[in-house]
This record gives sequence, C-alpha cells and structure tokens, in this order.
Amino acid sequence: MVVGVGYERTESRESRVSIHPSYPMHALQTEILEALVKGQRFEQIADLLCRRAEALAPGAYCTILAITRDNRVKPIAAPSLPQSYSDALDGASIGPDVGSCGTAAYRGVPIEVTDISTDPLWADYKGLALPLGLMACWSSPIKARDGRVVATFAFYYETKRGPTTLERAIVETCVHLCAIAIEHDEAQQRNYELAYYDQLTGLPNRRSFDEMMSRRLGEENPAFGLLVLDIDNLKIVNDTMGHFVGDHLIREAARRFEEIAPATSCRLGGDEFAVLVDGCDNHASLGDVAARLVLALQVSFECSGNTIVPQVTIGGVVYGIDGTDAEVLRQNADFALYHAKENNRGGYMPFDEGLRTSIASRMSVIRQLGNALTAGAVVAYYQPLFDIETHEVVGLEALARIRHPDGSIVAAGLFQAALSDPNIAFRLTGEMLRQVARDTRSWLAGGLAVDHVALNLSTADFYRDDLERRLSEAYEAEKVPLKHLLLEVTETVLMDGHDNKAARAIERLRKKGLQVALDDFGTGFASLTHLLSFPVDVIKIDKSFIDRLLEDRSSRVIVESLIDLAGKLGMQVVAEGIETEAQAIRLLELGCKTGQGFYFARPLDFAATTRLLRNAARRSERLEDVRLKAVSGGASA
Repeated sequence: MVVGVGYERTESRESRVSIHPSYPMHALQTEILEALVKGQRFEQIADLLCRRAEALAPGAYCTILAITRDNRVKPIAAPSLPQSYSDALDGASIGPDVGSCGTAAYRGVPIEVTDISTDPLWADYKGLALPLGLMACWSSPIKARDGRVVATFAFYYETKRGPTTLERAIVETCVHLCAIAIEHDEAQQRNYELAYYDQLTGLPNRRSFDEMMSRRLGEENPAFGLLVLDIDNLKIVNDTMGHFVGDHLIREAARRFEEIAPATSCRLGGDEFAVLVDGCDNHASLGDVAARLVLALQVSFECSGNTIVPQVTIGGVVYGIDGTDAEVLRQNADFALYHAKENNRGGYMPFDEGLRTSIASRMSVIRQLGNALTAGAVVAYYQPLFDIETHEVVGLEALARIRHPDGSIVAAGLFQAALSDPNIAFRLTGEMLRQVARDTRSWLAGGLAVDHVALNLSTADFYRDDLERRLSEAYEAEKVPLKHLLLEVTETVLMDGHDNKAARAIERLRKKGLQVALDDFGTGFASLTHLLSFPVDVIKIDKSFIDRLLEDRSSRVIVESLIDLAGKLGMQVVAEGIETEAQAIRLLELGCKTGQGFYFARPLDFAATTRLLRNAARRSERLEDVRLKAVSGGASA
C-alpha cells in the first residue's frame, strides 16, 4: 500500500533535504524513477532513497545493503551513519543470527529488533551499534523476481521501539522502489557484460580490448606489449570431438591465459585471443610472457572421455618499437602471428619489419587467387607423363592456372604462396577436382585412353573429414570411375600435425583402390624412413635431383638408390623435371621408366591435351598395325 503523506520543511542530520509541505510520497516514486531514466548509478539512487526516507520518517536512520551472489553483505548507502559502520559490515556473511539485516537476508522475511542490547540476533554485533546510539533496528529483505534476496532496507532508531504505521508505509514504498532500481541495475549490468565480455569465457571481448588499447595509448608515456594468440587445431577438435569439447578447450585456454595475465587477457572471437602486457618496453620481456603462456597451455586435460593437449601459437609487438597507434600495432601483431603459424606453430614469434612486406605480398596473392576462383578464372592444365623409352603417354598431372581476361596465363608458381591459406587451398582442390572429372569424362567418351590423371592435395583437404565424399561425388557426377584418379601429396602434407590425420586418410583411400603418389620426393626430412611409415604407390623424384643428375655424383647416387628402393618396395617411380635427352637416357639406364618434363611436353590446356592424346592414340594404332603385319607376314612365311 502506498500512502501519500505531507510533512514540514526540516533539516535532517547531514542530509539537509528541503521538504515542501505538499510533497506527497508518490513524488518520491516519481523522483526515483526519473533518476533511473536518467541513468544514475544504483549507488546514487540508493543514497537518494535513504535521504528521502529519513526526511519522511524523522528519527530513523536508513541503510541499504546489497547481498552478493556468495551471500555476503555489501553496504550501498547509509548517509547518516559513520563510514566506519559500513566498513565493519562489508563482506560479512549472512546467517540466522547476524543482526537484523544479515538475518533478514538469510530468512527472506522482515526482522524487527526493538532492543539491540538484549536481542540474541545482535549478540556479536551490538558493539558496533550501541556506541553510535542505535538502540533498535528493523530490516526488510528486497527480492528479485526470481525470489533471490538481493538487498536489505533498514531503519535504525535511537530509542527501543518498533516501526510506526507511517514508517511501515514508507518502507513498503522504498523496498518496492529499491527492487525496481536493483532490477534495472542488474539489467544494465547484463547489457554491459553482453557488450563488453565474452559469454563463453567471461573474458573481456574485442570491444573491451579496443578500449583497453585506447586507454593505454592515451597515457603520458605508454609502455606495453601486445600478444595475439590462436588456439591451434580448434576446428579439428570441433569436427572430430564435437563443439562441446571445443567450447571446453576455449574456456580452459581462457582460464590459463587469465592466470598468467589477469585483467588484460581478452577473447577477440573464435580461437583468437589477445593479451596486453603492461610495463613491457622490449621484445625480450614480451617473449618471456609469451613463453609462459605457451607452457601454461601444454598441460593436458580431460573432457568427455577425451584427453586434450592444448597448443597455442603467438605473435607479438611492443609499443614504440613496432608501432605507436592501435591499428598499426594490431596489424603488425597479426603479421607476427601469421608468420608464427607457418614457421613456428605452437610457439611464439615477435614482429619484424621484414614480415610486413612478405606477408602483405602473400595476402595480395591470396586475394588474387580467391577472386580468380570466384570469377571462374582458374583452369586445369595437364602435363603428360611418358614412358621414357617409347615416349608413350602413360598418364597426366593436373596443374592449376589462372587465365586473365586478356587471355594470359599465370602459372601455379606465381600463386603458390596463396595455398598457405586453408580456405583457398580447399576451394582450389574443389575446383580442380570438378574440372579434372569433367575433362576425363570427355576423353573417355571420345575413346581416348586415359589411364589416370594425378591431382595434388593440400593439408587443408584432409582436415574436414570429407575428402572421400568429395572425390566420389565429383567423379560420380561425371560417371567416371575413381580408378582414373591418382592423388598426389607431398611429404609435408603427410607429416603435418601430430595426429597423422593425412596419413591415416591416405591409408583408407588406398584400401578403397585409389592410387597415391608421394610428390617432390627426396626434399623432405628423412624421406626414406617415411616410406616405411606412409606407404604409397608411386614416388616422384624431385626435379632438383634430376637437374644435377649428370654433373653431381651425390645426386646420381641418390637417384639410383631411390629407384632401387622403390623397386624393392613394389612402388613405381616417376622422374620430374626432365629437360634434356641426356637426362632421359641416364634415367632409363638407372631403371627409371616413367618421367615428365619440358623434354617431353609442357603443361597443356584441355584442347591441346586432347590433341596430344588423339595423336598418341593414332600412333599407337599405327604401331599395332605394323606389329600385326609383322606377325602375319611371319606366319605366312
């Protein structure tokens, strides 16, 4: 019940609130609601409410205490009591016998104590109240909509008494207004948290990070470092173990970041985090913090029956050394992170000025290839594989090219750097797969013999767990048997990551009848050993060995050993980059029967490849005719 009450002008203790005789209680409601609309903080509104309540109830001292989530007292307003009294209550736990306010909060009902000196609820706390002349206390709980006690509203008296009817009406109004104010404050706090904090981890989000950077840059002598971090293999965890485990990984990483850098660790989104390192003015200090973060992430944890070993890659910049404004610092930190992903995955790399040019160039190439894929400007060229002795075409290798509007062709070497981007590499494989299946269908329909077309795969093709489906769908769409497809991978692809995912996928594909070639063989680390771990059907000797075959004894010995080893393991051998007849002759002498290179043919577009295959078919027919005539003539004789 809300009662309108008139009262005289008074000056109550420190408040000095001016009261007009016609000032009704509903004006109090209006004043508090206006304060809420104006965006005043809850502490300001609580103080105002206490002062107005004291003016309406002369002889009463008003307090408002908030109750925290862990059930502790937090003084909000007590304008007529000494600060020492509020300080003494701060952090106290609520309970069944904790004065009037602590007990009201605990029980959820109003508590009236008419004599603090004798009431058992005040046994442990009367030493705080009595010296101030406080003899009685009436406290009412303030509840949220869900029933939680979120605060208390109390009247203290200098005499041993309970509340009057008027005071009960005042408190009823004040409790209602306070509940509204608290609910409004909690809503504001929720909105703030949604705007400034990441909901999964509780860390400050990108918006908070931007404001942190702005504040530091606004300091008189800024001194800080910036680390940007990526959780490695998060997508693999999501794809293979589920998003529940992936989210757990993100939360666990965030917790460990915050342990190392509390208050300055932020989640920017996805698997990307940032840490501001205050007081840092050199790369050595920044590297020390980065090393601690890397180590903190390396401890395994369990989730849903999975053992996860987190790994993070970090790039970093120092204010003043690597830039002086937010955009440049952030961009340079991203450059360092990008470089670390390629050269020190799972570790840290600081920014170096040289990175800007090289990475900017790479990003430009990535954009160009991405645009070409979107525009349909990527086309398949084919380099034939030949029988070195007979010069018969025994296969093709598909190579990506970009065709500009003016008709000029860009070879893969000029956009190879773009394939470091997983999305671009994945899209390129999809486009090449589509064209190779279509072109193979055309050749088979024309009666041209195509044993196989080799297609290069990247690491990105193995980490979405859909490679087999993509291969099957592309070839089934053109009604081409998968036996006409040969997959090429490099040793780098096979060795990427600690889970041997690519190697396991290759093994499954081989069991289904697809042949696999190990490309650029001999250039990786301990390639001979890897042949035992990653069995394939074909090994392609890298061009660098063929180039030195005739002049360098070591290269000749290596090539000879590779050919011999492949034969003993039941694998075919293809020599790459044959450019002279002398190289072809020497390879044939060493036992290598198949090769490719400019000596035989350059990469050709679809039309030129079709003519080559047609000519090869005619030549084969003529040779067969000659053979048959020779056999027939011998029989007649």
